[in-house]
Amino acid sequence: MPRLALRVQGIVQGVGFRPLVYRRASALGLGGWVRNRPGGVEIEVQGPERSLHTFVEGLTREPSAPARVERIEIEQRAEEEAGPFQILGSEAASGARPSLSADLALCEACAREVDSETGRRRRYPFTSCAQCGPRYTILSGLPYDRARTTMDRFAMCSACAAEYEDPSDRRFHAEPIACPACGPRVQLLAAAGGLRESSLRGSGSPDGALHATPWSDDAALREAAAAVLAGRVIAVKGLGGFHLLVDATSPDAVALLRRRKRRDAKPFAVMFGSLDAVRAACCVSPAEADALRGPEAPIVLLRRLSPAAARVAIAEAVAPGMARLGALLPYTPLHRLVLQLVGRPVVCTSGNLSDEPLCIDTSDALERLGGVADLFLVHDRPIARPLDDSVARVGPAGIELLRRARGFTPLPLPLRVAAPPTLALGGHLKCTTALFFDGQVVVSQHLGDAHTAECAALIERTALDLARLFRVRPERVACDLHPDYASSRIAEQLAAAFRAPLVRVQHHHAHVAACIAEHGVDGPVLGLAWDGAGYGLDGTLWGGEALVVDGASFRRAAHLRAFPLPGGERAMREPRRSALGLLWELRGEGARDHARAWFREAELGPLLSMLARGTGSPRTTSVGRLFDAAAALAGVRGAASFEGQAAMELESLAEAAGEQAGYPLPLRAGAPGEPAVIDFGPLIDAVLGDRRDGVPPGIIAARFHAALVDVAEALAAASGLGRVVLAGGCFQNAILAASIRERLAARGVEVYTPRLYPPGDGGLSLGQVFVAARSSAGAVEA
Repeated sequence: MPRLALRVQGIVQGVGFRPLVYRRASALGLGGWVRNRPGGVEIEVQGPERSLHTFVEGLTREPSAPARVERIEIEQRAEEEAGPFQILGSEAASGARPSLSADLALCEACAREVDSETGRRRRYPFTSCAQCGPRYTILSGLPYDRARTTMDRFAMCSACAAEYEDPSDRRFHAEPIACPACGPRVQLLAAAGGLRESSLRGSGSPDGALHATPWSDDAALREAAAAVLAGRVIAVKGLGGFHLLVDATSPDAVALLRRRKRRDAKPFAVMFGSLDAVRAACCVSPAEADALRGPEAPIVLLRRLSPAAARVAIAEAVAPGMARLGALLPYTPLHRLVLQLVGRPVVCTSGNLSDEPLCIDTSDALERLGGVADLFLVHDRPIARPLDDSVARVGPAGIELLRRARGFTPLPLPLRVAAPPTLALGGHLKCTTALFFDGQVVVSQHLGDAHTAECAALIERTALDLARLFRVRPERVACDLHPDYASSRIAEQLAAAFRAPLVRVQHHHAHVAACIAEHGVDGPVLGLAWDGAGYGLDGTLWGGEALVVDGASFRRAAHLRAFPLPGGERAMREPRRSALGLLWELRGEGARDHARAWFREAELGPLLSMLARGTGSPRTTSVGRLFDAAAALAGVRGAASFEGQAAMELESLAEAAGEQAGYPLPLRAGAPGEPAVIDFGPLIDAVLGDRRDGVPPGIIAARFHAALVDVAEALAAASGLGRVVLAGGCFQNAILAASIRERLAARGVEVYTPRLYPPGDGGLSLGQVFVAARSSAGAVEA
C-alpha cells in the first residue's frame, strides 16, 4: 500500500493537532505515526490510496481551530510494516519555523469542569486541555513538549497520565495537563513574604515545589477575594506575569491603587466576571462580544454606558475623562475563581510600577510590588517570559490590535521576500522586537517603554530569546534611525556580536512598511504616518508625514508645517508647550498674550527666551503634538500625566459632539522638488476664534478631527495613488481612522490600516524587518 511523508507547517503545536491527526488516521484505518519537529509536525501515513487522499484533504481543509495549516509538503515513501497509528516522541533538530500556538483562554469545557460541584478539577486554578491554557508563557524550547516547558517539574499523577494517553480524551497529549494531585498550587502571601495562616502551606520557596500537603480547599482564593472587597490591593500571579486587582466600583480602592502604583490618570482595564456583567457597564456589539469571548481574550475598548443607563457603577477614576473602557473577561481558571468570589468587576492592571517591566517571579514581585500590594496570590508554575494582556478595539474590518501580546504572540506573519535572517529592535516607546527567517516574521510581545535600564535589558533579552528559541543566527540587524534610542544602542551591540550589518530605518517609513507587510501590498502606496515624533532624515522630529513608499524606498510627498517644541520631550507631558510652540511659529512674541493662561510668568519668560534663541526647542512636524496643542487651546488640558492623554480626551469629546464641518487646514505646494506643506495657521486662528466666542470644547474637538480628515483627502488626491496606508500612533484614534477610511473609500481609494499589529510604535519592529529584508545593508535613505 502507498505510504506518504507529510511535513506540515503553520500553527500546529500546542493546539491539539497531533491528537487530531491520530484520530483521523485511526478512523480511516491508516498506519504510521505523527510527531512534533522544530519546524512543525511530521507525519508518515500508510494505507489505501483513497483513504490517504481523504486524510490529506481533511488536514488541508479542516485542520480544526485553533490550528492553522499553512503548507504541507508531501513525498512518496517506500511501503513499510505498518501497525496501528501512533504519536512518537518529538524530533529535536536544528532550525525551527514558528509553529506554536499563542496562549489560549480557558475553554468552555474546562470552565464547566472548574465550576462543577464534583470532579477532580473542581475549583482547580490550573485546569487546561489541548484547546486552552498556557503555551508561549511556559515554553523553554522547541518542539513543544512538556519536557521543554516549565511544567516539566510537575510529574503527572496516574489519573492525568491516563487522560494524556487516551485518544478519546480532550487532554490526549495536552502538554500542560495537571490536577490538584500533581499540578501547580496557589499560596496567599503577605506583602512581607510570609505565608497567610489560612492559605495553603507547603515546602520550598514561593516559586518552588509546594507538594508537601494536599491542595487547599481554596482558602487562599477566598481570603484574596475578601481582601478585594475590603478595599485592599491584591497582586495575582497570572499567566504571563502579575496583575494588580482592586474593586473597580470603589473610588477609594482605585485611588489607593493609583497612589501606590504612581499612575495618576492613565486608564485601567476592568475584568468582569461574565459578558452580562460587561453589558451592565458598556455597550457591547456582537463583534465585540466575540472578541471578548474568543480564545485570544484581549482587553477590548468599549463605549461606556451613561451613568443613568449603567447597571453597575464603575468608579470614574478607573478611566477619567474617557468615553471608552478597557474590558476583559477572566481567561484563566485562577482569574475566573477570584472573580466569582469577588462578585463584582475588578481593576486588572499590569503588575509593575510605571515605566518598569512586568513582574513574573514571586520574589521579584514581593520586592518591587511590596509597597503596592497588600497581599500576593501566587503559584509555583514558573513563567518563562513576561506576557502582558493584548488591547484591541473592533473596527469595520474586525479586531484591531493596539497592543499585541497574550493571545497573539508568537503567531507568525508570512513575508513574501527572500532575505537572510533579520532581527529588528523596534523603537523607544511601546517596544517590541521582531525576527524574520524562513519567509516568516515573529513579532515579540509588548515590552513597555525603554525609559529604564530594566526595560532596555528586557528588550535585549527578548531579542536573544527569539533567536535562541527558533535557533536562528541573525545575519542582519535593524533599528530606528534615532541614534540615542536604547533600542538603537542594543542593535549596535547585537550587530557587532553577530557580525551582521546594521540597517537603520526611518521611523515613519517603518510605520507604513509594517502595514504594507501585514497586508502583503506590492508597489507604491501613499502612507499617512501621523504620530508623536520620530527622527527624520533632516535631523528634525517628523510626525505629520505623507510618504510615497515602495518597499525599501520612500520619498516625502508632504508634511505638517514645522514648529518648535520648547523643552523638547517635556512637551509630551505638557500640551501647553506644544500650543506655545505653534503660537510662536505664527505670532512670535504675540504668543505671550495667550500663554499667560497656561504658565506663570516665571515659567513663561525662560520658555520664550528659548524660542527666541532657538535653543532647547527642536522643530517638529508632529500631528500628535498638534493634537496636544489643540487640546490646550480648546481648554481641555494643559498638562498630562501620560503621553496621549490630551489627544484621548479630545477624541472622547469629539465623539460626544458628533459630526461637524472641519476647520481650514490647507495643503500648500512646496518649492520645486520640495514636499507640500500642511499649513496649520488657519486652523489655529479658527480654534482661537471659537474659544474666544465660547464654543464648547467638544465642538472644537470635532471640528479639529474633521479638518484632519479633509486634509487626508487632499493628500490622497494630490498623490494620484489609489492606495493609502494609515499608520502611526495617531491612528489609535478610532474617529480619525474610521472617518478617513470612509472618506477615501468614497473616492474609490483602497485604504489599508493595521489590524493584527499596532498602528503605533508596537509595530515598528515589523516595519524595520520588512524594510531591512527588502534593502541592501547599511543606512536606508530616501
